[in-house]
Amino acid sequence: MGSCYRWGGAGVNRAYASAMRVTVLGLWILASVWFGGFYGVVYGDDGVLDHGNPMLIRDEVGQVGPVRTKDGWEVRRRRILEGMQEVMGPLPGEERRVPLTWKVIETVELDGFTRKRIEIAVEKGDFVPAYLLILAGLKGRAPAVLCLHQTTKIGKGSPAGLGDRGTLFQAVDLAKRGYVTLAPDYPYFGDSKSDPYALGYASATMKGIWNHMRCVDLLQSMPEVDGERIGCIGHSLGGHNTLFVAAFDRRIKACVSNCGFTSFAKYYGGNLTGWSSDKYMPRIASVYGKDPRRMPFDFAEVLAAIAPRAVMVIANTKDANFDVGGVRDCVAGAREVFGRSPSNVCVPVAEGGQRYSPRRVATRLPPERRPVEAARGKPAG
Repeated sequence: MGSCYRWGGAGVNRAYASAMRVTVLGLWILASVWFGGFYGVVYGDDGVLDHGNPMLIRDEVGQVGPVRTKDGWEVRRRRILEGMQEVMGPLPGEERRVPLTWKVIETVELDGFTRKRIEIAVEKGDFVPAYLLILAGLKGRAPAVLCLHQTTKIGKGSPAGLGDRGTLFQAVDLAKRGYVTLAPDYPYFGDSKSDPYALGYASATMKGIWNHMRCVDLLQSMPEVDGERIGCIGHSLGGHNTLFVAAFDRRIKACVSNCGFTSFAKYYGGNLTGWSSDKYMPRIASVYGKDPRRMPFDFAEVLAAIAPRAVMVIANTKDANFDVGGVRDCVAGAREVFGRSPSNVCVPVAEGGQRYSPRRVATRLPPERRPVEAARGKPAG
C-alpha cells in the first residue's frame, strides 16, 4: 500500500533489527522535513467532521473544509490531541512533574549486554518499574528505543527477554545492535503497583502516556544516549501505546506499531467494549456509549499527529482484534499529512492472526523493498 521502508534479513533478529535501523536510525534526517501545501481534500458530509480524514477542519463558523496551510495543520493537530484528551483525560502538566530520579534494583551481565532492573520516579508518590539494556562496551552516544510490552502478566519482562516468545524480545535484539533500550511496565502489568484512578487520572491510557514521556526524560538524561535519536516500538497493547506517546511527544522521532490498532468502526464491528475497560479508557463507555460515531478521535488522526516523523505499522490479515481493513483505512487517511515524506508511513501486511511479524513481513516483500543494513555488524552508536 503505497511506498514503504524496505525490509529484509535472514532471521527474526536480523529482520527486526534491520527494520529498526531504517525506522529509528536511518530516518532521523527525513523526520526533520516538514510538508508543504495541502490539496485534494473534499468537504465532510452534512458538516460532520470525518475523523478518518485528518485533512478536514472545522472553521470558526462551524463549516468543515480542507486544511490548506502549515499553520492550519498545527491548529488541526492541536484539536486532534484535544479530542484524544476528551477520552483519555488531560495530559499532565508541570504540577505532576517531580525531579528525575531513578534507582537500580538489580544488574545482570548477559551475553553482550547489561540488563538493569530500575525504578523511575514519574510523579509524587509513584514510580515506574523498567528494564534498561545497554550494549557491553558501548562507546559514544547511541540512539535509544522505548520498548512497550503487549498484554502479558510479566509486562516489561517480555521485551527484556524474560518470556518464552523470542520474537517479542525487542529490547534485547536492539540492545545487541547498539541501541540503548528501555522497557517499562504499563499500569496493572509486571511489577507496577500504580492505580491511575487513585492518582486522579481519567484513564490508564493517559497514565501510560505520562509514564512513557518520563521514560523519554530519563533516556535524554543519560550520557550513553543521543537525545535527538529516540524511537519507540511495541506490539498489541504496546503497539497503540507507541502511537499515543508519539502523538503527544515530538521527541520520539520514529515508531513501529505491530498489531496495535484499527479504526474504531472496524474494531469488532464497532463494538468498543474492549477499549472501555479500566486498563484503557473508561469514558469510551461512560461518555461515548461505546459508539465509534461519537468518538472525538480515531487512529487516522493519531497517525497524522505523528507526521512527518517516521511510522511503520505492521498488520496481520487475520488479526481478530485489529481488522486489517481498518488499519489500511487509517493509514490512507493519514498519508496526505506526511506530504513530502509519504514513505515515512507504511503498512507491511503479513498473513495470519495477531503475532509479531517482522520475519514473515520481510520474506513477503520484493527484494527491491528490503533494507540493506548500513554499517552491517557495527553498533548503532
